[in-house]
Amino acid sequence: MTTIPAPATSTGPGSAEFDGVRALVTGGASGIGRATVRALRTRGAAVASLDLRPLAEPEEDILEIPCDVGNDASVRDAVAKVAEQLGGLDVLVSNAGIGATGGVEDVTDEEWHRVLDVNLVGTARLVRAALPHLRLSAPSGRAAVVCTGSVAAWTGLVQRAAYSASKGALHALVLAMAADLVREGVRVNAVAPGTADTPWVQRLLAAAPDPKTALEALRARQPTGRLVTAEQVAHAVCYLASPYAGATTGTILQVDGGSHSLVLPPPAQ
Repeated sequence: MTTIPAPATSTGPGSAEFDGVRALVTGGASGIGRATVRALRTRGAAVASLDLRPLAEPEEDILEIPCDVGNDASVRDAVAKVAEQLGGLDVLVSNAGIGATGGVEDVTDEEWHRVLDVNLVGTARLVRAALPHLRLSAPSGRAAVVCTGSVAAWTGLVQRAAYSASKGALHALVLAMAADLVREGVRVNAVAPGTADTPWVQRLLAAAPDPKTALEALRARQPTGRLVTAEQVAHAVCYLASPYAGATTGTILQVDGGSHSLVLPPPAQ
């Protein structure tokens, strides 16, 4: 039986945890993606940020590459550029995605296809293109895939039919890929954020009739009473991507303020 190699050192996580690791993050120009790019870079990784609209002014030591995860040729070209410029690829973070609102009767066939194509098939395209490089990395014990799922995959949210379905399917894909790749030394996991303070959520709030009331309602979804921050999700991604998480694969890690697992009584009046 093939085993996943342990990291070369045994000193434990720290600021140099990702030294020598080459990472790629999709949707890396903003929100959770940008926080993840910065967190990986701070921890020592060489990082490429892929986005439909890359930053016009790249940050120091971060490779910015345009990529449309809805287009196979674009994905293959971007992954090849990352592997060439970084000298290989160890960690793949599939974070790019789009939101969608509406109940099942509101979503058109075109919207269904678009949401599933980006949020689900986009991840499949990305992993497919990256697998040759991840297999080369596997003997080092560093090969890892981390996907951005959602609490919406588990918890029924109003007016989120297509988005919830896409993330539920993504969670299933993560588990299937983990089973397929574990004996090749490639770990596959996902984070499942709750309602996070991201540009998409900020746009939803800006469009609400009463943004302040809408914000309070979003905060109340989490038992903590707060929105999840992009940095908190990025920290969870770094854990799953870390060479020191070699025993963790096929895991969907909740980063949701307890909203999936906890049911609390109403606050005392």
